[in-house]
Amino acid sequence: MDLTIGPIAFFWSAEQVRAFYQRLASTPVQRVVIGEWVCSKRLPFWQHEIPAAVEALQAAGKEVALSTLTLITLKRERRQTAGLFASDLPVEIADLGALQHLPEGAPFWVGPTVNVYNEGTLEWLAAKGARRICLPPELPLASVVQLARAGRQAGVAVEVWGHGRAPLAISGRCYHARLHDRAKDNCQFVCAEDPDGRLVETLEGQPFLTVNGVQTLSHAHMTAAPHAAALREAGISALRLSPQQDNFDDIINIYAQILENGLPAPDALSDLRRILPGTVFAQGFLDAQPGATPCP
Repeated sequence: MDLTIGPIAFFWSAEQVRAFYQRLASTPVQRVVIGEWVCSKRLPFWQHEIPAAVEALQAAGKEVALSTLTLITLKRERRQTAGLFASDLPVEIADLGALQHLPEGAPFWVGPTVNVYNEGTLEWLAAKGARRICLPPELPLASVVQLARAGRQAGVAVEVWGHGRAPLAISGRCYHARLHDRAKDNCQFVCAEDPDGRLVETLEGQPFLTVNGVQTLSHAHMTAAPHAAALREAGISALRLSPQQDNFDDIINIYAQILENGLPAPDALSDLRRILPGTVFAQGFLDAQPGATPCP
């Protein structure tokens, strides 16, 4: 079991993106998914950084894939998606609609926003050419075990969500724009003011969710650290870590220690809480509990 870094979910500047991937090249991860995952309007601001990032990551021995959008709706988004498949890099689909652009017989990866909930779906995707599937974060461990077994039989590497705010929903509307009394088409990219998402509270003032433009994320940072041994035993190929601005290199190193040196879960959680004070860590989903159930 090794580490995969998912695409950046938030709207970061080109300089932030450049620095992030330069640092990532020297970390102990095996593969990286890069591309605009959430809102196509953000892409022109940083897409010129992608070739250099890919070159640096590949030079460091990382496997790199390009991600589609999670929700493909516009003609220009369909054209952008088709263009991804013209690249020499594998493409990770985050929306099943991307499959219409898949060249005949071309392999691809599947991201965690595609609902792979059962063996039939996994086998159907494998028959289409899927070679790697990251399961949705809301699955319980018992289902993960079954899907890992199905993946081995189908020759598909299966990943699970290892760390980060879980992607829960995507919308055609933009909460960030509406919050500032702006139309989506004139949002003025206000989501950039919240580079790790914006907290949403309940009417009682309790932290509830995180919004990121058109995307809804969990408030808690989901972590698979308490279940790493069980996931390895199940045959899971990788833990997926979702990029964030604060201390991400340290986060990677903690999960690398879990996988390489058997760092115990209590120690790993203690280290995560030390470098991310005030952060709520949860993994209720794997325990078949409400996802926001805090880790002990």
